Amino acid sequence: MDQENVSATLTVAVSAARVFAVLADPTAHAAIDGTGWVQEAVDRAPLTEVGQIFRMDMYHANHPNGDYRVANKVSVLDPPRAIGWLTGQEKDDGHLEFGGWFWRYDLAPLGPSETEVTLTYDWSAVPQSIREYIQFPPFGPEHLTNSLHHLAELVSGG
Repeated sequence: MDQENVSATLTVAVSAARVFAVLADPTAHAAIDGTGWVQEAVDRAPLTEVGQIFRMDMYHANHPNGDYRVANKVSVLDPPRAIGWLTGQEKDDGHLEFGGWFWRYDLAPLGPSETEVTLTYDWSAVPQSIREYIQFPPFGPEHLTNSLHHLAELVSGG
């Protein structure tokens, strides 16, 4: 098991542009999240450029603090085909530190109102020092499938 990423794919009955618009809206991420960890967007502006930082309030029962905040850095922005971000944290001094894992959505239009969406979680760049205390992936693959079903409900207005 040398694979260091996991992905899931789902076809949704809306345009790629509509899917991309929802994914580029940080305020929608809590509704999309299949783990239940994402609570609320701190930075609510739409994602418009590579390098943009957006923070999310999170909760995980096994996290040392329970409630915590992540800082995400947009690493892929190719509307309406792909969007992705690295996840990390902001230190007390304002310095951003990323752990080496990222989320990416790839959108393949199958027609004017149908899109194949692939969600990938990749931890291949996580250093050994982090792997010593976090097991990767930190959730089962069903969470990616759950996220895609939540996204499908959101983009179709259901």
